[in-house]
Amino acid sequence: MTTGLQQATQPTLASWLDEAPRYLFFTGKGGVGKTSLSCAAAVAFADGGKRTLLVSTDPASNLDQVLGVKLGARPTRVDEIEYLWALNIDPRRAAAEYRERVVGPYRGVLPDAAVAEIEEQLSGACTVEIAAFDEFSRLMTDVEARDEFEHIVFDTAPTGHTLRLLRLPAAWKGYLESSSGNASCLGPMSGLQGQREQFASTLAALTDAGLTRLVLVARPDVHSLSEADRTSTELARLGVASQYLVVNGMLGTADEDDATAQAIRRRQATALEGTPPEIRGLPHAEIPLSPTALIGVPALRGLLQTDATTPPTDGEAPQGWADDLGLSLAGLIDSLGTKPGVVMTMGKGGVGKTTMAGMIAAELAKRGANVHLTTTDPAAHLDFGLADRHRMLRVSRIDPMVEIERYREEVMQQAGSQLDEEGRRLLEEDLRSPCTEEIAVFRAFARVVDEAGDSVVVIDTAPTGHTILLLDATEAYHREVSRTRSAVPAEVQSLLPRLRDGLFTRILIVTLPEATPVQEAADLQDDLRRAGIPPYAWIVNQSLAPLSVRHPVLRAKRSNELSYIRRVRDIAPQMVIVPWQDTDGHL
Repeated sequence: MTTGLQQATQPTLASWLDEAPRYLFFTGKGGVGKTSLSCAAAVAFADGGKRTLLVSTDPASNLDQVLGVKLGARPTRVDEIEYLWALNIDPRRAAAEYRERVVGPYRGVLPDAAVAEIEEQLSGACTVEIAAFDEFSRLMTDVEARDEFEHIVFDTAPTGHTLRLLRLPAAWKGYLESSSGNASCLGPMSGLQGQREQFASTLAALTDAGLTRLVLVARPDVHSLSEADRTSTELARLGVASQYLVVNGMLGTADEDDATAQAIRRRQATALEGTPPEIRGLPHAEIPLSPTALIGVPALRGLLQTDATTPPTDGEAPQGWADDLGLSLAGLIDSLGTKPGVVMTMGKGGVGKTTMAGMIAAELAKRGANVHLTTTDPAAHLDFGLADRHRMLRVSRIDPMVEIERYREEVMQQAGSQLDEEGRRLLEEDLRSPCTEEIAVFRAFARVVDEAGDSVVVIDTAPTGHTILLLDATEAYHREVSRTRSAVPAEVQSLLPRLRDGLFTRILIVTLPEATPVQEAADLQDDLRRAGIPPYAWIVNQSLAPLSVRHPVLRAKRSNELSYIRRVRDIAPQMVIVPWQDTDGHL
């Protein structure tokens, strides 16, 4: 297949592992195959006689299942391989322990309500990022680990935001005490006081091409390659220059006359032809699509062999398969009705929430509802032509970059005017954090929801459960808006009760019938319920289950979707299966 990537001098991942440095970091969107590839790389090192430690910081990690060994926070020997050890850093547990280190000194000193508020402040993405970085930086600077292992392979890598924040001198100079809590990431940062030397050593190792290599894992689809490009550019600016690209999940040719397989190959070729220029020239490898989860050492070894093929199952759907297929999309839309309210599609990037939002909005407009379709996703490609085809439908976009920049300017003019140059630099970096972005977009989101009094507002993506809980704490929200000395808007005051009203707001969680997307969707549902917001339904998108396919890999993959569909059926309030189509989503 001719692609937009330069031809790699090495055809497989294994061929360039021989010259790999001590540390390898595998990074990419959820569900692209980071765990499988990092495990395969670690197995290859160990098979070569090199003592290797495999570390996962992925909250959806299934290292235990893949390697067939019970793992914890300490290195555990993998029985089948003499030179391989592995451990799981559970980022949720690490974040909980991290929070307790920060909050513990205040228990019994501050009122319980104040302590609870601090805990919620430390429940967001920033805390998880920094806690995970704290854990694996210990491994990178631990003398015993350095002496014992020739390679340490990490499943997931630090974000650019975390690295930038930790490189700023102001983060280590008492800014937390002098800023009156104006920066959202400085609460998490407070747990790192006294560790400057450790983090300086870690940051130096990450930018040393002789010690560290970043492996960007992507699927052959536009969203995944775009995320790889963003990560590559951001980390390259920070000095992480040694990078490789692995495109996982390529569907090979077969003799069968299979229209679905042909469409998948066409779409993959189109995505690769459009590979962003920043990553187009990276050394790269293409890995075939596996129809099953890569479980066990033999399967992992086969992943990196040029002549290996994954023997598929017979691909026949088991008896009772149709019982698992849930509602139709048309049935779901009928149940939503046309009365005013909010419909939100939520889920990780690349699962097809924008496509689902557009289809639902168009169908509701056909049924006579006055519909407003909008998105808060900067990468979303809304079909603005829908408004021309449906007179009852209006299409708009909340531009997160515009909202964030407006918010940053307000904060810098108010709070930043009281700081010295170094303090302003730290505040500027803090305002690039995921937490700040959520708050900035939240205000625009509240304005859109306020329109639902006389129309159906269909929103592609929404605030996280953490953000909603954070804003539910009156003191926390007032402290946040005090950055700009502004009042709490009326639409924000009424927002949370509306979101918690299951008759007014219907949350649709979109996922794919694969392990990681389903786990991440389950975590999202837990967050929403923690915020008192009941999901309405799950949409399992891009499923092969309802289709008749002949390609042997696709037949096997279709059969293996069943376990994930059954899990969704067990935990979702109701389930919709949408068949694979040549639009959003990936294989």
